Amino acid sequence: MLKEFKDFIMRGNVLELAVAVIIAGAFGAVVTSFTNDVIMPPIGLLLGGVDFSALAITLKEAQLDETGAVAAEAVQLRYGAFIQKVIDFLIIAFAIFMLVRTYNKMQDRQKKKEEAAPAPPPGPTAEQLLTEIRDLLKK
Repeated sequence: MLKEFKDFIMRGNVLELAVAVIIAGAFGAVVTSFTNDVIMPPIGLLLGGVDFSALAITLKEAQLDETGAVAAEAVQLRYGAFIQKVIDFLIIAFAIFMLVRTYNKMQDRQKKKEEAAPAPPPGPTAEQLLTEIRDLLKK
């Protein structure tokens, strides 16, 4: 069982998957920053200064004790955070779409170049070569 596990881990697909997960995590951080720091401020400005992360519906107010400290947290539906995550997802999905689209176009161009390249002229067949050798040996 240990050998099978070692073989599984050493396969190229597992390594490629690990690299993809690490790159995706880094890419997700970049997209989150892009969304929060570049995309959302102008959208919030257009909507009258709305900060999506602050949008919420309070179901139950926070309860304070005698000293004014929070005894029980407020219960909220934070739909603004959800909107933010949906926008993050759409940006990531669009970026990956563009990446895959570009990759596919490059692959198509490569295939067209390979198809367009003329085939080299066929060389003599083995039978023709043997015939030539026989004729040379006869001389």
